[in-house]
Amino acid sequence: MGSHPPRPCPGVARAAAHSSPPPCVLSRLTQVRWSRYNPSYLEPEVNKELYQKPFEELSEEEKEKMELKAVRPIKAAPPTLSSSVFSDPMISNVFSWSGIIHLLCMSPCLCPKTLEAIKRKQLEKYHKAPEDEKEAIECNPYVIFHQALKNCQPIIGLSSITRGGKTYQVPVPLKDNRKRFLAMKWLITECRENKNRRTLMPEKLSQELLQAFNNEGPVIKKKHVLHKMAEANRAYAHFRWW
Repeated sequence: MGSHPPRPCPGVARAAAHSSPPPCVLSRLTQVRWSRYNPSYLEPEVNKELYQKPFEELSEEEKEKMELKAVRPIKAAPPTLSSSVFSDPMISNVFSWSGIIHLLCMSPCLCPKTLEAIKRKQLEKYHKAPEDEKEAIECNPYVIFHQALKNCQPIIGLSSITRGGKTYQVPVPLKDNRKRFLAMKWLITECRENKNRRTLMPEKLSQELLQAFNNEGPVIKKKHVLHKMAEANRAYAHFRWW
């Protein structure tokens, strides 16, 4: 009787079959380009100052980019970019966030109406003030908005940290993104919950922003309360590094 070769173990044969996938499987694992634009498309440029410069004053790199834009296609600008002088990313962020959460259908109208209400109130205050006080009155709604948002930002916050089976409220310094988020959240929450329901949202926001601009109002009070709580819990500050 002739000797037959030993049969391989089924588990080994199965592992060997899976170790080398066929070429059709490898073709499915290739990286896919998810952008709808060809790699030859250039990024859009929304800075107007670059186009207003004379060609002789441009650097070599800027000249090369301008020459490429004349012969190569350019991507469509996303809706978040704008070349308008009135475009402000921070203001757009606040009003879009408030519109998405509470007033989705009114979000496009919320920003201009709020800024218009601030401008009207400040101009009315300006014309009623005596001559020696008019210079101290700020009428630019963009300056008022940024200063009000800066006044609402807390410097330090509280973080829940568990040590030895107990949870402590430990004071921690806040990052810039967290500061802006808390300021925006407090402003929108105050306008939504603690104001007269018959008052329109632009009027509510304008009142809160003007109060915060003068370091007054419930949002500033909420910031001071947070700082006082952090000061009271400073004995637990060492738990941050444990």
